[in-house]
Amino acid sequence: MSKVDFYILPTDALSARLDFACKLCDKAWRLGHRVYLHCQDEAQRMALDQRLWAFRGEAFVPHDMAEAQPDASVALGLGEDAGAHCDLLINLGAAVPGFVGQFERVAEIVVEEPGIRQSARERFRFYREQGYALQDHRLQRF
Repeated sequence: MSKVDFYILPTDALSARLDFACKLCDKAWRLGHRVYLHCQDEAQRMALDQRLWAFRGEAFVPHDMAEAQPDASVALGLGEDAGAHCDLLINLGAAVPGFVGQFERVAEIVVEEPGIRQSARERFRFYREQGYALQDHRLQRF
């Protein structure tokens, strides 16, 4: 069963979720993990795409859209199919995706914005009721 980590950021800025997703993705990718970033919508996916190319001045995280390159080491996806990815899911959607069970690890990134916090509580409740191993990380800085 998947291990689910909730990263709770001390800000209400929605952009902080994408910035932290980039950092988490970079770390996982450099450790050799395959990463699937599940986006809420196309606008969020395009914003994340831009950040992954430029979030660090000296480096970038090579990635592709999931439907363009299903076997990419880092894939940005929408919808209900994560393909063959099964290592790390970074969920930026409002709901738990139906394919969550195929991943070893799941990362949920939460900011203090009321809508994000409420949907995170619902996802936490779902994971707990399904018996997933849960861990929360309350970050002071990120």
